[in-house]
Amino acid sequence: MSLLRPWRLFAAARGCSAGPPPPPPRPRPFHAGPWLWSSAPSKDALVKLRRRTGYSFVNCKKALEACGGDLKQAESWLHKQAQKEGWSRAAKLHGRKTKEGLIGLLQDGNATVLVEVNCETDFVSRNLKFQQLVQQVALGTLLHCQNLKDQLSTYSKGFLNSSELSELPAGPEKEGCLKDQLALAIGKLGENMTLKRAAWVKVPAGFYVGSYVHGAMHSPSLHNLELGKYGALVVCETSERKASLEDLGRRLGQHVVGMAPLSVGSLDDEPGGEAETKMLSQPYLLDPSITLGQYVQPQGVSVVDFVRFECGEGEEAAETE
Repeated sequence: MSLLRPWRLFAAARGCSAGPPPPPPRPRPFHAGPWLWSSAPSKDALVKLRRRTGYSFVNCKKALEACGGDLKQAESWLHKQAQKEGWSRAAKLHGRKTKEGLIGLLQDGNATVLVEVNCETDFVSRNLKFQQLVQQVALGTLLHCQNLKDQLSTYSKGFLNSSELSELPAGPEKEGCLKDQLALAIGKLGENMTLKRAAWVKVPAGFYVGSYVHGAMHSPSLHNLELGKYGALVVCETSERKASLEDLGRRLGQHVVGMAPLSVGSLDDEPGGEAETKMLSQPYLLDPSITLGQYVQPQGVSVVDFVRFECGEGEEAAETE
C-alpha cells in the first residue's frame, strides 16, 4: 500500500485536493549573543580575574561567561554588580551606629592629611579591605589638597565634612567617587560605614608638619599610610631644616593626642586655669615638670597650629542628645 494513501483519504474527507504533505517547518537559525559563551572559562582566565578583583571564583566564572571570556569586560561587569549590591546593602544598613573605625595619616611632599572612616565593630576595622578603604579616602583627600591652586607664603589648612568627602574623586585608578568605594566596602564587609571627616595641611619652605598616630599600624600593601585610633598634625615654623625635626614633630604630636589642647596659646601664658587647654602652657606630656612651651623654645621652632582627630569623637554626645 502506498504510504501517501492515508494522507489522500484524509484530504478527500476534508474536501482538499490530494497532494503531497506540507514540508516540516524549517528550524530558525540560532544566534549566540555576547551573554552566552560557547565554552566554559579557562582556569587561567578565572585565576587572573580572581587575582585582579578579589571576588569569588563563582562570581568570576559568571562574569567571564557573561562577557564571552573578555577579562577587561568581566572585571567591569563584576564591579558594576558589586556596586549594585553594595548600594542595596548600604541602604539596608543605613542608620546603624558606627562607633569604631580608624584614623589614617598620609604625607607626601609638602602636603599632609588626616582622615577618619568609621564602621560598626573593631573586628572590621582590622580587616585589610576596610584599611584599603581608609587608604583610598586618604589618597583622595591628598589629591584634592595638592590640586588646590594657591600661592603659599604661609601654611594653609582645610577640613572636609562627610558630604564633601563622599563627593571627592576616588583617584586615577578607581572609578567614580569615594562614596562609590564606600558602597563597595559595605557590600563586601556587611557593616554600615561612614566617611566621617578629613583635614589637610600644606606648607611652604620654612614650615614643617610634625605628625603622630597612636598605636600606629603599618601594612606593606598600604605604602606610607599610618593607621590608628588617634592622630595629630602639628604645624611648626622654623628658620632651618634640622635632622631632629622629625623626632620633635612626633613628640609634639604625642602631646596633642595625649593632652587634647583646644588652642596653641602663647609662651607668655601662665600655667593653670583656662591655660590648661592651651597647648604651650600645658605640662609637657613626656616631662610634666616643664610646660610644652619651655620644651619647644630651645628647639628653635615655633608651634603655630595643630589638628587632632580621635576615632568616634562626638558619637557619644550625639547619642545623649
